[in-house]
Amino acid sequence: MSLTLAITGGTGFVGGHLVRMARGRGHAVRALTRRPRPPQEGITWIEGALDRPDSLAALIAGADAVVHVAGVVNAPGRAGFAAGNIAGTEAMAAAAGAAGARRFVHVSSLAAREPGLSDYGWSKAGAEAAIERSGLDWTMVRPPAIFGPGDTEMLELFRMARRGLVMLPPGGRFSVIVAEELCRLLLDLIPGADSRGRIYEPDDGVPGGWDHRDFARALGIACGRRVLPVSMPAPLLRLGAAGDRLVRRERAKLTADRVRYFCHPDWTSDPSRAPPPSLWRPEEPTPAALARTAAWYRAEGWL
Repeated sequence: MSLTLAITGGTGFVGGHLVRMARGRGHAVRALTRRPRPPQEGITWIEGALDRPDSLAALIAGADAVVHVAGVVNAPGRAGFAAGNIAGTEAMAAAAGAAGARRFVHVSSLAAREPGLSDYGWSKAGAEAAIERSGLDWTMVRPPAIFGPGDTEMLELFRMARRGLVMLPPGGRFSVIVAEELCRLLLDLIPGADSRGRIYEPDDGVPGGWDHRDFARALGIACGRRVLPVSMPAPLLRLGAAGDRLVRRERAKLTADRVRYFCHPDWTSDPSRAPPPSLWRPEEPTPAALARTAAWYRAEGWL
C-alpha cells in the first residue's frame, strides 16, 4: 500500500536511509530541510525547522503518517537538548494532531531509560513523555548504537580499528543496529495496529549485546586489521572531555555529558521490548554490516 509519509531528519544519517527506503517501497515522501534541495522524484522537500510551526504544518499536510527521526545528539548544555528533543517533539506532535495525521512513529533512544545519567537521556525521556500525552496513535523505537554507511558518530571507531588500536570506555556491554535494519522496522511499524502504544528496543539479534572489546575486534576484522582494545578509565575520559571543550568549545564531540553516557555499563536492548518476530527481525549479521560499512567509508575516502 502506497502512503504519503512526513519525515523529519531526512537530510541526516538515519533519515537519509529512511527516505530512500520509503521511496523504494513506493511511498511518497514529504521531508523537512533547512536548506534548498534539488528536486527528487517522489520527494517533496519542505524548507523549515522544528521551531517553525508554519513549516511543520506544510510538512504534514496530506500525510498519512509521521516518522519523527530528527533530534539533537550533542549539545553544549541542557538547553540545547531541551530545544531540539523535547520542544521539537512537542511541536511535531502538535502539528500532527492539528493536521489529522494521527499515526506517529517516534525515534527515541536507549538513553531515555536513564534520564538522570545525562542531559541527552533526560531530553529523550522528555520527548517520550510528550508523545505519550499527545493523544496520537504512536509507536516509539529506542535504537541502540546505530552504524552504517554515512554515519559520522561511529566513524572514529572504524578509524581507530584501521590503525590497530581502539580506545574504549570502561568495561560494559551494548547493543547495536545497522541503519537499514532500523529503517525497515520504522516503515514496517506504520500500518501495524498491534504496535500502537508500544515502545520497542530493537537490535542486531546478538543475545546480551556486545562486550566493548569483542566489538572492537569485530571492527578490526571489518577493517582488515588485528586490533588491540584498550579500556579507558572514566577519570581519563573526563579529562579528555575537558580538553576537547578547551580546543573545540561549542563544537566539542567528547563532552562531559557524553562521558557519563559512555561509561554506563549496560546499554543493551531489553529482550522483553523486542519487536515481535511476526513484525520484524534483524536480517543482516553485524560482522557483514560492519564490513559493508568499512567498504563504504573507504570508497568515500573517509577511512
